[in-house]
Amino acid sequence: MNEYLVVVLLLKILNMSIEIGQKAPAFTLVDTARKEVNLSDFNGKNVLLLFFPLAFTGVCTTELCSVRDNINMYEKVNAQVLGISVDSPFTLGKFKEEQKYNFPLLSDFNKTVSKTYGAFYETFLGMNGIAKRSAFVIDKTGVVRYAEVLEDAHGLPNFEAINALLATL
Repeated sequence: MNEYLVVVLLLKILNMSIEIGQKAPAFTLVDTARKEVNLSDFNGKNVLLLFFPLAFTGVCTTELCSVRDNINMYEKVNAQVLGISVDSPFTLGKFKEEQKYNFPLLSDFNKTVSKTYGAFYETFLGMNGIAKRSAFVIDKTGVVRYAEVLEDAHGLPNFEAINALLATL
């Protein structure tokens, strides 16, 4: 059994979330063009993973628009931003188009990556299986350097801390 499967199985068994200093679990998701995107596609770059509950909702739109408007800062620190939700690639495509997001949105429709990263509500607002608003910084070597999983979907990740950390990597 490969290392990735062992990590995923242990996380599921122990119901643990991702911890700073561990190797980020690999994943493959589809983007808004329905093309596969692997975490490993960004080896050699820092990655900011932003899990968000649902497209077209107020706080999610505010969060992602803020990132969109500051994309130059992320590019300057060699960081790739990836937005992830359980919405379909079709819904995310419309959301990306309407909001003119300049970074990939990835569909975790089957909810596997959200669960693996501990960014998952079993039930939220009467809906089963929604991603928790979360932020993870993965460095150029694939190690998690920042992990924040919010229990309150109305809050935002601590972008000051995220941006300060990215400036040092």
